[in-house]
Amino acid sequence: MAYDLKNEDEAKEYIENLGVEYRFQCFHEKSPEGCHRLADFENNIKKDHEKAAKVYKTNCDDYKYAQSCFKYGNLALMGKGLKQDFRQSFDYYKKGCDQGHMPACNNLGLMFGGGKVTHKKDYKNAIECFKKACDGGFASSCYHLSGLYLTGRDEIPKDMKQAHEYSVKACEGGVYYACTNLSRMYAKGDGVDKNPRLSEHYKKEADKVKENHKGDSQARTLTFSESQ
Repeated sequence: MAYDLKNEDEAKEYIENLGVEYRFQCFHEKSPEGCHRLADFENNIKKDHEKAAKVYKTNCDDYKYAQSCFKYGNLALMGKGLKQDFRQSFDYYKKGCDQGHMPACNNLGLMFGGGKVTHKKDYKNAIECFKKACDGGFASSCYHLSGLYLTGRDEIPKDMKQAHEYSVKACEGGVYYACTNLSRMYAKGDGVDKNPRLSEHYKKEADKVKENHKGDSQARTLTFSESQ
């Protein structure tokens, strides 16, 4: 049946049928993908974060579905659908990261670096998480690495070569601030040979990113990833 989604009644029927389909996939077909779709449906469409949290958690624990581990970690971090619990958030990001989900590795790195769960800022483990995510194509993690190496942290020495390397990867991945950092580095000769041409090149790349991400916070701020 074709639905006219501009018609309020038909749109409501379409949404309810989606929920029925996802419940069937999850509870009868035992499909991890179906369970994740059901949890996303409850979380994003129905706004029932408590139901979503239960499905994400079960799908992570029983089916080892990495993206559900990540999403449950987000809800625990924000206190949506359950009491805010940094320890649970940390544990479920770790489960997702161990199963190769790069946004989970990024958020786990941020938790290591923040020290809320480990009770001490652990930059060595943060760097391991960020490197795994960066190597897996998650540009925000490349940016976090560049920042750590730009300034140095505790036992992590300042390393402009690595700061430059990861800034390039982050900029190529569409992170605005990485492009602006590269532009400044080449303008001042900070860790690289002074090069006005490359400085202007990365300034233009930053402008492209900003234009492409109009209305998207990714171009301006980099915090915990909540999607993917």
